[in-house]
Amino acid sequence: MAVPAPSPTPRSPRRPDAILPPDSSSADAAPSVDFGDPASLAALRTLTDAGAATRLLHECVAYQRALDARLDALLARRADLDRAAASLLRSAPPLLSLAASDAAALKESSSSTAALADALSSRVRHLDAAHSRADAALARAEAALDRSRALEAARRALAADDLAAAASAAHDFLAIDARFPTDDDLRRDLLDIKRRLEGLARRRLAAAVDAQDHPAVLRLVRLFPLLALADEGLQVYVSYLKKVVALRARADFEHLAELTSATQPTSERPDFVGCLTRLFKDIVLAVEENDAVLRELRGEDGVAYAIIELQEECDSRGTQILRRYSDYRKLARHASDINSYTKNLLSVVGSMASAAGGTEGPDPREVELYLEEILALTQLGEDYTEFMVSKIRGLRDVKPELGPQAMKAFRNGSFNKMEQDLTGFYVIFEEFFMVENVRKAIRIDEPVPDGLTTSMVDDVFFVLQSCCRRAASTASINSVLAVLGGATSLLSNEYQEALQWRMREPNLGAKLFLGGVGVQKTGEEIATALNNMDVSSEYVLKLRHEIEELCAEVFHAPADREKIKSCLSELGEISATFKKILHSGLEHLVASVAPRIRPVLDTVATVSYELDDAEYGENEVNDPWVQKLILAVNTNVAWLQPVMTSNNYDSFVHLIIDFIVKRLEVIMMQKRFSQLGGLQLDKEVRSLINHFSEMSQRPVRDKFSRLSQMSTILNFERVSEILDFWGDNAGHLTWLLTPAEVRRVLGLRIDFRPEAIAALRL
Repeated sequence: MAVPAPSPTPRSPRRPDAILPPDSSSADAAPSVDFGDPASLAALRTLTDAGAATRLLHECVAYQRALDARLDALLARRADLDRAAASLLRSAPPLLSLAASDAAALKESSSSTAALADALSSRVRHLDAAHSRADAALARAEAALDRSRALEAARRALAADDLAAAASAAHDFLAIDARFPTDDDLRRDLLDIKRRLEGLARRRLAAAVDAQDHPAVLRLVRLFPLLALADEGLQVYVSYLKKVVALRARADFEHLAELTSATQPTSERPDFVGCLTRLFKDIVLAVEENDAVLRELRGEDGVAYAIIELQEECDSRGTQILRRYSDYRKLARHASDINSYTKNLLSVVGSMASAAGGTEGPDPREVELYLEEILALTQLGEDYTEFMVSKIRGLRDVKPELGPQAMKAFRNGSFNKMEQDLTGFYVIFEEFFMVENVRKAIRIDEPVPDGLTTSMVDDVFFVLQSCCRRAASTASINSVLAVLGGATSLLSNEYQEALQWRMREPNLGAKLFLGGVGVQKTGEEIATALNNMDVSSEYVLKLRHEIEELCAEVFHAPADREKIKSCLSELGEISATFKKILHSGLEHLVASVAPRIRPVLDTVATVSYELDDAEYGENEVNDPWVQKLILAVNTNVAWLQPVMTSNNYDSFVHLIIDFIVKRLEVIMMQKRFSQLGGLQLDKEVRSLINHFSEMSQRPVRDKFSRLSQMSTILNFERVSEILDFWGDNAGHLTWLLTPAEVRRVLGLRIDFRPEAIAALRL
């Protein structure tokens, strides 16, 4: 049927002011107020600004126009919707009837299928329950037969004295009984057999342990897990391992005690390191070779338990060995003697007293032997501890309390404490050895044939290097810090004093030159003293670098590394101090040589640089002063080159250059120049640069930079030419002369007008 068309919806009447042209930006943009929301009326009523009201009016007009356009679009679609609704009403009844009949048929079919499925599922559940009960009955019947067979097998094996078979049969019976618990005569008979087996296994295992019959012990201890006695078996087996280790360790220690207690000298010397090595080897092999058995008894817990128990044997026997060594070498007495020998081994006063023939301490050669022995023993203990700790950390499936217990056994045991006592003796002996040998090296200091330094330099640093290496090998941060502190104190006090003593020469100039000729012996002595200081400053840095690399391999904790870094920084300061003293010594030497060169420099003040062509040509033939200066330098400086290190000689030459250049600058600033005179100065500066470049391995051109720049300025043809080389036009040239000095140098030219120089903008 036809749907009557509704009457058109009347549009809202336009307000008179809506005909005002709205702002284009307001029409395109979204309105600042939601005009469709009644709550917006409250905001509109509060308006007091005319401009804001006008803007909102335009927005409202635009909003109304948008609503009108949308309504027009919706009304335009009404005819299409009416036709679609009429078509749907005409075709709906047949389709709905067909869908209803199909749905009814589907419902009936689904209901029938569901009922059938429920019935079938119920029968399957009943069948499955019956099958499960039948399986359980069969399993119980089979278990009853197996129990009977296991009991019979246990009886036969026990009668045949086959404990392994009997234990296996009893284990099978108990496993079945755990699944199907019963309390009948069979179970009581089996438990009686198990008790008899336990008694036999314990007695025979004890006999095998006493007889040290290792195969029998292994065979019998494997019965204990079958008899539910794994913990007891583990304890007995570990006790057996401890007994084996203890027997050999006791024999080794008794032999060691005989050697140390012998009143007559023997060819065999006590081997404490070998004795301790064999103890550690036995313990490690006991763990490694029996790893499978221990895991069979109690898994990784068994391995951890064995390590803890065997460590008790290590604490007992190892402590005995170390204490016997300490008594044999009388370490406590020697340490007391060293402490009474001097309260401060590193004091200069102690060194002077020793040199004056005061009370002598222990022989440093014997002390060195003790140091090597202590180091070998402590390193051996550290290697053993590290191996066993890594073994413990490799165990993943252990009881939570076993790991910390094992670590405590190693870190807090009596053996570890005895090692710490030995390390304390080591620090005392090492400091004594280091101080005494350094002092001895200073006392017997002598020139080295064909060498540039004396013997004490190499001797002192060899001693310090050996002591620091030994300290790092102990892997004890306290030992390293103590030895490093001692080495630093020695270098900064006694050794530095010895170096400076050789450099003290109050009247060096008079002794260095006699009759106008350099004295070779005096030159060699002062050069050697300077060489000692130079080489020592380099050796200190090498020592620091080597210790730093060595400690980086041994110590991994950030706190330990920071402590070592702080201690090593003092070595850097000592090296800087040595270089500072060396520079002062070289300046003293230059002050002794300078009076031999000054007369030649003083003659430069009489040389004229207001040259004409004839005078310039004469200077090319007869050099006024450069060759004389070079001869004076060669005579008074170059003869020291063979006896000085290359670094010292270069520094010496550079200080001589500084003296010459400073004096020449003063002289040249007092002269007047023609252009040819400036050219003459440039040639002379180049000659000096070439000569000193041959004397020194270091660059010398920068030393003459100010003189070179002065000669360049004095060669200008006119005053304004300086601007081609100044400021932005300087390029790579760095001016060392200030603007005031540039003007002063320009003023030295006789042909440059002061007005032109003053007008320069530099």
